[in-house]
Amino acid sequence: MTDVKGDRSKSPAEQADPDLYVHVTRRTQEGLYIKGAKAHQTGCINSHWLIVMPTLRLGAGDKDYAIVGALPVDAPGITYIYGRQSCDTRSMDEGDLDAGNARYAGQEAMIVFDDAFIPWERVFMDGEYESAATLVERFTCYHRRSYVCKTGVGDVLIGAAATIADYNGVAKAAHVRDKLVEMTHLNETIYGTGIAASYQAARMASGVYLSDDMLSNVCKHHVTKLPYEIGRLAQDLAGGLMVTLPSEKELRHPEVGAIIRKYLQGRADIPTEDRMRVLRLIENMTLGRNAVGYLTESMHGAGSPQAQRVQIQRAMQVEFKKQLARTLAGIAPGSPEEPGEDYLGRVFEPVGAGRATK
Repeated sequence: MTDVKGDRSKSPAEQADPDLYVHVTRRTQEGLYIKGAKAHQTGCINSHWLIVMPTLRLGAGDKDYAIVGALPVDAPGITYIYGRQSCDTRSMDEGDLDAGNARYAGQEAMIVFDDAFIPWERVFMDGEYESAATLVERFTCYHRRSYVCKTGVGDVLIGAAATIADYNGVAKAAHVRDKLVEMTHLNETIYGTGIAASYQAARMASGVYLSDDMLSNVCKHHVTKLPYEIGRLAQDLAGGLMVTLPSEKELRHPEVGAIIRKYLQGRADIPTEDRMRVLRLIENMTLGRNAVGYLTESMHGAGSPQAQRVQIQRAMQVEFKKQLARTLAGIAPGSPEEPGEDYLGRVFEPVGAGRATK
């Protein structure tokens, strides 16, 4: 979805280089060809198919950019430029301790299309620029609700923070317990809004259910903020050793290793290596390679914070809420508010009808 965008003050058709948004270069009887690039594409290299789509509202001059189509990841004309991340070379070192998370990891890449071919049977939009905004908004409604997945990562980080506190011998300290409670409270706040967005999903004309737009955006907006505080508290509980820790190479050294095991010991019954492993995991999730998936992606994935604020503003029903307040304050109504309809086709009834109904 995410084009490289070039000059953000200009539309796709106004760019100095037309390839800064993915667009159709030519059409034949068999299909069409696209050129451009998509940035920040998580998991693209280990996927089977790509579906390209617009990234923003389009105008009449942007018809060639109103393209949605599917093509295999290994189709001719596609180049992947792999994203580099902090500490990513550690995975090539001997052993697995310094990787932090040695079992599971993702990847991001920029995908460059150089006249890549899409047959007509896999083209779902071609030139219908009027529908681009609705398509983007409905896609992001699903995607922003899906960011409740960060609470699973949050559970791991809470577990790691509790573990290092235990290994350091401070698990019973009141401030430690309080910080773990706060981390859990923040994590469950994200989870609650995500679940609520699904529970209040609306059935569309096609029969497909679309999660609640307001709560989906609230969920994602929480994700742009709360994981950073969860990460800060995890670093607080981890202590400074998280970033000054020697590497596994030193730990395995025949002379230095014994010194490390002696002086970096926490509780006497916990091996020093286990303490190091948990510290590396916290570092990896809040500063290193996997911080991309937990923190940076929390901020910018599925739209940066302002994108959610725009959607929240559109759906906040201020006039309806003002009428509620005037009624309770005993202010005589003027002309009754007429039923309104939002861009998803959901009807908002006049005062007295309750919240939005379909």
